[in-house]
Order: sequence, then C-alpha cells, then structure tokens
Amino acid sequence: MQGKTLVGFALALVSAIAFATSGSFAKGLLDTGWSPAAAVTWRVGVGGLLLAIPAILSLRGRWHLLREALPSIVLFGVVATAATQLAFYQAISHVTVGVGILLEFLGVFLVVGWRWMSYGERPRPLTVLGSGLAILGLFFVLGIFGAVEVDLVGVVWGLGAALGLAAYFVISSNEHLAIPPLAFAAGGLLVGALTLGLAGLAGFAEMSWGTNPVSLSGMTVPWWVDVAALGLVSTAIAYTTGVSANRRLGSKMASFVGLSEVMGAVLVAWVLLGEVPAPVQLLGGVFIVMGVVAVRLDERSGPVPAVDELATEMAAT
Repeated sequence: MQGKTLVGFALALVSAIAFATSGSFAKGLLDTGWSPAAAVTWRVGVGGLLLAIPAILSLRGRWHLLREALPSIVLFGVVATAATQLAFYQAISHVTVGVGILLEFLGVFLVVGWRWMSYGERPRPLTVLGSGLAILGLFFVLGIFGAVEVDLVGVVWGLGAALGLAAYFVISSNEHLAIPPLAFAAGGLLVGALTLGLAGLAGFAEMSWGTNPVSLSGMTVPWWVDVAALGLVSTAIAYTTGVSANRRLGSKMASFVGLSEVMGAVLVAWVLLGEVPAPVQLLGGVFIVMGVVAVRLDERSGPVPAVDELATEMAAT
C-alpha cells in the first residue's frame, strides 16, 4: 500500500506540473485572437489523438473494458474535460492565469464536501485545518483583502471550472474501473473534443482561431508549436498521469496534492507570460502548501475505510 501511495504521489506531482503549463500556453493563443472554445477544442483534440494509438495498445483487444466504462468516459469527457477547460479558459480571458487556477481549485473543497454529504465521510480536524489554511491562501492570492483587483466575470467562470474540477477528481478516482487509465483518459479527451466541436457547429460556442505567432517568455513561436505543447504536455501527459494518480490516492488526497498545480501555474505564467505575482499572492501560496501538508498528515493519522464507498457506488452504475 505504501508503494502504491508513493507512486500515486509521484504521478500526481507530474500531472500537476503538466497541468500547470496549460493556462500559459492557452493564454498565448487567446492573446492572438483565439476564442476560449477553439483553444480548448484544439487542446483536447490534439491530446486525444496523441493518446489514441497508445490507448488501443493498452487495451490489448479487451474491447469489453471500453464498453463497460463508456458511461464514465462520456461523463468524464463532457463534464470533467470539455466543460471544465472551457470555463477555465473563459476565466483566464478575464483574469490572470494564477487567479484563474486558484478559483478552479476551489473544487478541491467541493470534493471534501461531496464525500461528507453523500457518503458520511466527515472531515477530521486536520482536514478542516488544512481546508481553512488553503482557503485563506486563496483569499490572499485573489486579493480579497484589497491587494489585487479581480474581474467578476472571470471569477464566475473560475467557479464554474471549480465544479468541473471536482467532477474530474470524483469520476477519475474510481479504482474499480478495469479500463487502463491511458485508455480512459484518451476516451475522455476524444469525447470532450467531439462535444466541443458539435457545440461549435451548432453555434453554442464561438470557434475562432488564427495562425499568428504566439509570444512566450519573450520569444515568438509559431502557433502550432504552442498547440503541440498544449496537446502533449498540458493534456496527454497531464490527464494520463492524473487519472493514474487519482485511482491510487482517491479523490480527496489526489485533489489536495493537485493544489501544487496552483503555484506551478503562477510560476509558469511568471516565466512565460511575465505575469508577476504580487508578494501577497506568494504568501497565499505558502498557506495553500501548509493546507496540503495538514490534509496529508490527517490521511496518515487515522484509519481509512476498507472500501471506498464512492468508488463502489460508481462501479455499480
């Protein structure tokens, strides 16, 4: 079990670092006139295509696993992928990447609340303390105390992304799904791309993009380089390692480890986009890290249920 947890932590950190690049790569496209929907569609579409062949190989002809997991894959693709990323990209078109990612990660606390209300998993004292520290950190980063001005429209979209992020952790943490994580991630990404594409064709989502060069870290790169990085690093690698980590750690622990993506995104935006965080935002990051540590200590301080009721319920459906 300890080895499984360590591998889960390693995968979660890799996933968080990969996800942390998404906002900056996407912001570069948005600044050249791309619509958020177009950026998300290209991102998940390229990511899904890159994973398609490896996913097929991972199934080893066991196509029944794909059929059995299809409802979860569709839900993952529509809600946890398409809707979540679209809301996040809409958010960062109004606020900085750092603020957008912090709003999105309020979904971590929704996971705790979901498990409490639905399955009676009352949070222990250290989890409550960790949640409080992390929320305080979010307040500092968001400028609730007057240090930073934040666009209200961006905040609303960011909160929408938070709901989707909670769904991402809950759906992908189902360890009773027999389908390989690679195939699950690829299926979800392709479903997400198809959903966004249909929404664009129906006129529900604006699809506009161009071929203008993108500015990153003071350099100008072709648009397709940005899209390729977005599809490979921020999507294919991020989702595959993320699903694998979530199954090993469970939705609550995986979501709190994923908070490391918050400061990663702020730092990546600093390097690639020149969005320098204010000192009070860095202080907020410290509180967030302290919150993650508290939750991790709580996980080690007491027994965990022998059966994950949430995963069992999802497997039954």
